[in-house]
Amino acid sequence: MSDFELLDPSGVPIGGAQSAGGTDALLDGLNPAQERAVIARGPALLIVAGAGSGKTRVLTHRIAHLIREREAWPSQILAITFTNKAAAEMRERIDGLLGEASQGMWVSTFHSACVRILRREAERFGYVSGFTIYDSADSRALLKRIIKELDADTYGFTPANAGAKISRLKNELADAGAYAATMNASDPRDRLFVEIFTMYEQELRRANAFDFDDLIGQTVHLFRAHPDVAAVYQRRFRHILVDEYQDTNHAQYSLIRELTKPVEPEEVAGLMPPARERELDASGRIPPASLTVVGDSDQSIYAFRGADIRNIVEFERDFRGAEVVKLEQNYRSTQNILSAANAVIGNNFDRQDKNLWTSEGDGEQIVGFTGYSQHDEARFVAEEIEDLHRAGIAYGDVAVFYRTNSQTRALEELLIRSAIPYRVLGGTKFYERAEVKDAMAYLTSIANPYDPIAWSRLLGAPKRGIGPMAEAHLANFQEAQGVSFHEAMARADEVGPLGPKLRTTVRELAALLLRAARMAAGGGASDVAGEEAAPAPVGDVLKLILDETEMIEKLRAKRDPQDDARAENLEELLAVAREFDVKQPGAGLLAFLTEVSLVAAADDLDDSSGTVSLMTMHTAKGLEFKAVFITGVEEGLLPHQMSVDEVGGISEERRLMYVGITRARERLYLTLASTRATFGDVSVAMPSRFLQEIPEGLIAWRQSPGEVTGRGGTASRALNAPRGSGYGSGARGTSRDSAVSFGSGAAGRGSGAAAVSEPASGNMQSALDKWRERKRQAKAAQAAGGGFPNLIGGSARDNGDLELGTGDRIRHDEYGEGRVTGVSGAGSKRIAHVVFDAVGERKLLVKLAPIEKIEAGAAD
Repeated sequence: MSDFELLDPSGVPIGGAQSAGGTDALLDGLNPAQERAVIARGPALLIVAGAGSGKTRVLTHRIAHLIREREAWPSQILAITFTNKAAAEMRERIDGLLGEASQGMWVSTFHSACVRILRREAERFGYVSGFTIYDSADSRALLKRIIKELDADTYGFTPANAGAKISRLKNELADAGAYAATMNASDPRDRLFVEIFTMYEQELRRANAFDFDDLIGQTVHLFRAHPDVAAVYQRRFRHILVDEYQDTNHAQYSLIRELTKPVEPEEVAGLMPPARERELDASGRIPPASLTVVGDSDQSIYAFRGADIRNIVEFERDFRGAEVVKLEQNYRSTQNILSAANAVIGNNFDRQDKNLWTSEGDGEQIVGFTGYSQHDEARFVAEEIEDLHRAGIAYGDVAVFYRTNSQTRALEELLIRSAIPYRVLGGTKFYERAEVKDAMAYLTSIANPYDPIAWSRLLGAPKRGIGPMAEAHLANFQEAQGVSFHEAMARADEVGPLGPKLRTTVRELAALLLRAARMAAGGGASDVAGEEAAPAPVGDVLKLILDETEMIEKLRAKRDPQDDARAENLEELLAVAREFDVKQPGAGLLAFLTEVSLVAAADDLDDSSGTVSLMTMHTAKGLEFKAVFITGVEEGLLPHQMSVDEVGGISEERRLMYVGITRARERLYLTLASTRATFGDVSVAMPSRFLQEIPEGLIAWRQSPGEVTGRGGTASRALNAPRGSGYGSGARGTSRDSAVSFGSGAAGRGSGAAAVSEPASGNMQSALDKWRERKRQAKAAQAAGGGFPNLIGGSARDNGDLELGTGDRIRHDEYGEGRVTGVSGAGSKRIAHVVFDAVGERKLLVKLAPIEKIEAGAAD
């Protein structure tokens, strides 16, 4: 029990007895380390939470324990996560533990919390509360314009590289002035970058806008420039809890430091009601808030985004007297998977030592596979997914990870051939689609009529004849008159260069924006005389815009399937707005725009899609699946070549491997290829050093017999499945390539049945059957094997000296005899183009292919 009486922020004592369940109920089912993490008290607590160790449960039970023990009023608690999805899950769990007693807490992302503060305090530093938040696309558009004005593209500047550098500096709390003070003044590129950065900051301020990186940095600057404002939040939040602390950057670290400072005596006056003066320490200060952070240095994989692993590694030095609790019992994965993860990450130094374990048993061995090429690797993945699905594992419980997006092509091709439903995570997000951004531009401009990016976008959506020249005349008039863009449009008659027809179009658009703005603000006419209308729901405002502009109708009229999809996206946006109105009645347009602007990529992940998930290993952070395939476990890919020469690069790549391994609950597959084509260049691939760090007994290795096709692998087993097996039962086609479509006929996979046509060639069928038998024999031969194979067949084949020319006859171990039609490349990268008597044309890497020349022939 706390040694002070619990008071609400106004100083009134809080009554009420402890809940019937008592605090013991909050500790039931927790292991000893989790229980300690829940009940520990002190100025600072670091919970080192291994993957799958129940950290969300610990955080939510700790918050509930603070409230039920009457040590904190809900409004005194600030819980920070990295995604809206995680924040919603945490809020839901706390509500389940406390019910209505949880109302008033701030459970949000860093950015959401900062937006909330900035909207309240914006006038302190020259903004209004209706400021716009620029997403990455808006920032790129602004930078593109600035770079063009400065002719900076001649020096190699692009919106992407300039934006990345600006983002990095802002995350270090540096502005254009700070960078100018430290730059190399003799470097023309540095001087030009300062101009770009300065103009970028000026344009944001002129537009009454912040970019995403500003939200945290500006909050830190606000607290430092106005200690009285900082004191309000320092006094309010007495318990601060931060999840995924290893992913914090310098700006986020600085924000936490500001919020956990003691409130000095000169700032206490007027903040504390007399009833709460007992909270002051001997020097008359309000003590710093209690800080709890949860994280795992072994899962710090976002250095490229500015995350600083030192924040968690040096936590005990930063916060004196901090207690450390380690959560090592894993509730997600089998012991074989955890042992592999422990073995890999154990090779990193400068980490908080821990050893993940589970009481659930060893589970299945990890499966390793070496293919001849990336297509061979992809075929293995597709076939294993089929086997898993037949064994009862849903497609939605399977994920395929890769280090780079370029690896998806072969995977997608083989999944399509196998009629396996899949989705690639990390594509164009809903709110980044052009038609959605068009509609959102109207809403943004209504909330902030000084925003040039939103205004410029809505002028041409849909096209209405307002071209770049007319836009420039209106923008010049707006700047000269010092009015909003909406007022400039309403006064189009004063803009001389505009013709009569164009003036009418501009005025009509201005009238629409004015009506929508009045509706959104509640300034329209009321049904009751003498009463002002309430703000309209966001859905109604959006519907007015869509109806008046006929955006949906114009897309439908094009009779193009892609435009139909775009129209459906606009209808979906309207549904999103309606849903927001139901969930937050009366919240208004500004709250809707804030929520939309803070949607993170991880919040778009749908766990119920019923499809196999393909994603980069960075995207996989925070997710888990019954079965996981980590592909391309090769030197140059994992670890990535770019990391080799970077300080700490290999350590971060090892952490990435650790994250990938620990996403798997029951089955883990590690795959690689002996050869890999990159940008049309075929090279020999070497197994990753991380594979050598995993004890041999944990992995059951399989090898491909070496078959590879010119189009990237052979047909999947799905193409030869018996009728009625769920893989399609249509007539067998004669096309060489498999055609896969998803329809709505007989029972099939995912959203529809798969209609598959397959080769009818007896020779091809024979080759497929032969390959399957070879595969079965290879599995049997390696059942008791150890180590990981570098090359197909386990042999050190090297045909580097084999001379091949057009017309030569060769024999392949698998395809039989064939004739060489051409040789491309040089040295170890020579590719033989061969037409085989049995299976047709194939491309072979001469150095490693299982071939021999049987007859020299003259060129045709």
